[in-house]
Amino acid sequence: MARLKSISELDELREDIARRNIRFKMAVTTCGGPGCHALGSDQLNRAFKRELRKHALDDAVRLIASGCHGFCEQGPLVLIRPRGILYCKVQKRDVPDIVSETLQKGNVIDSLLYEEPATGKKITLEKDVPFYKAQKRLLIEQVKMIDPAFIEDYIASGGYGALSKVLAGMKPEEVIGEIKSSGLRGRGGAGFPTGRKWESCRMATGDEKYVVCNCDEGDPGAYMDRCLLEGNPHLVMEGMVIGAYAIGAREGYVYVRHEYPQACKNAETALKQMKKLGLLGKNILGSGFSFDVHIARGGGAFICGESTALVASLEGRAGEPRDKQHLHTVESGLSGRPTNLNNVETWANVPLIINRGAGWFSGIGTPRSKGTKIFSLVGMVKNTGLVEVPMGTPLREIVDDIGGGALDGKEVKAVQTGGPSGGCIPKEMFDIPVDFDELTAAGSMMGSGGMIVMDEGTCMVDVARYFLNFLKEESCGKCLPCREGLKRMHEIISDITGGKANGDSIETLEELAVVVKDASLCGLGTSAPNPVLSTLKHFRAEYEAHIREKKCPAGVCKALIRYSIDADACTGCGACRKACPHSAIHGDRKKPHTILPEPCTRCGSCAEACKFEAVLIT
Repeated sequence: MARLKSISELDELREDIARRNIRFKMAVTTCGGPGCHALGSDQLNRAFKRELRKHALDDAVRLIASGCHGFCEQGPLVLIRPRGILYCKVQKRDVPDIVSETLQKGNVIDSLLYEEPATGKKITLEKDVPFYKAQKRLLIEQVKMIDPAFIEDYIASGGYGALSKVLAGMKPEEVIGEIKSSGLRGRGGAGFPTGRKWESCRMATGDEKYVVCNCDEGDPGAYMDRCLLEGNPHLVMEGMVIGAYAIGAREGYVYVRHEYPQACKNAETALKQMKKLGLLGKNILGSGFSFDVHIARGGGAFICGESTALVASLEGRAGEPRDKQHLHTVESGLSGRPTNLNNVETWANVPLIINRGAGWFSGIGTPRSKGTKIFSLVGMVKNTGLVEVPMGTPLREIVDDIGGGALDGKEVKAVQTGGPSGGCIPKEMFDIPVDFDELTAAGSMMGSGGMIVMDEGTCMVDVARYFLNFLKEESCGKCLPCREGLKRMHEIISDITGGKANGDSIETLEELAVVVKDASLCGLGTSAPNPVLSTLKHFRAEYEAHIREKKCPAGVCKALIRYSIDADACTGCGACRKACPHSAIHGDRKKPHTILPEPCTRCGSCAEACKFEAVLIT
């Protein structure tokens, strides 16, 4: 394709692509998200190519290797359009039947359909699956329609139409005004109004300015930004170009976590294609506006998600934050010049707002939190995956209606939102609307969108210990409250889970948490005590049981549990003795066995092996 010199040439290209695609009567879309990729989606693609050639369907059926569809629990996923048939957990051996039965004869293969756990009902169409039905997928809906390796797919779907609209007749101030009116807030965690940030950067003194896309997604269990950049990189890039035009920047960076190789690859491919078509570089679409983007790989430090630490890393220095009270990155960022940072999801919202209008966007969500939000729903829930819902959706609806509730018949106990620096919300508060302000008021936060579901088998003290350990290890060590405070907090909570704590431990832990929260330099330190403070607030009884009764109510903390065998229930079958890796179980065949306390490491192998429920955990 030749370089486009005007907006009219882009429109002509869009029409030409549409004409060429008319020959495709159907499309087979395979999910290429991280989960499906690990389960063999690449093998599915190769198998589909062979079968389509074998049946001479190459010119009638389009095979699309897309990004993540979101329903990770049921992968690998295959979507048949235009009928909208969804096949789940598809294997390579299923491909011949899909081609011969569904594509050629129009028959539905029942064994590959999604089955509702409660009723056993098979659901044919994707739109009828409860996981999808309860969502409002504005950003991730397009992912399954396009192959991220082909810019033609994005253009055919209306891509770069928002950029054309901006360059054709909108002044930079008008663009900023539209973003301000939309109420879009940064999706990276802080929730700062995006339009205000853009306006501050545009007004900042300096001829050279930068825009940066933050894809340093370091929260355990979170992969929203990764899947957007992998599955629809052009949507993110279009948002960046529009933002650069509004701010007055001529250069930008996409800062991608090094552990996201596919996101890096797809972003680099997108940039090459954009430059070839004249959608990036000098004189974009003949408008006189010039802008270029570079990919920068981060080393994987959690702290580099913080804006000033990210800038330091971009400059080749250690990723350490600086005081932002007196000098913000919009005034002095990369190389001391005004720099605007937004995360992947924030940039991806920009083309939608320009295309559909600020009024449309602001009509979604709550009075102070507009639009939709993508969450990665993981943990002890039936339907894990990427979820996109309007701001203000009750937490209960996300967990029960979309997530399908807890696994194995257990009750959900709490949900941790906001990543490792977020808080744990108990089930009694699940009617809370999920938005920036409500989550903060509940002692948690939105964060980038991680959501971890915990059931009755989860020890909340151990959860706080786990996240404290993560944050302690990821602290850059620059400021004393975070560096030493988190270390000491982790020591105290480790004593609690290890049965070594005394009566003053809870008060000491709580006081130290408040000091770290108030005195730390950056957002990591100020939010790091949230897991402790929220679990102390809502699950204090569990802390007290660990200290006073030397007991873990959930039976998780090994130092506080004991394994024994009920002599009346034991048949002497020997299954527990064979399963024990430390020879801690003794007994003769067909006679009750016993567990020796000293060599027992409380691994639980005996309880799993016993078919008679004779192993007692106290």
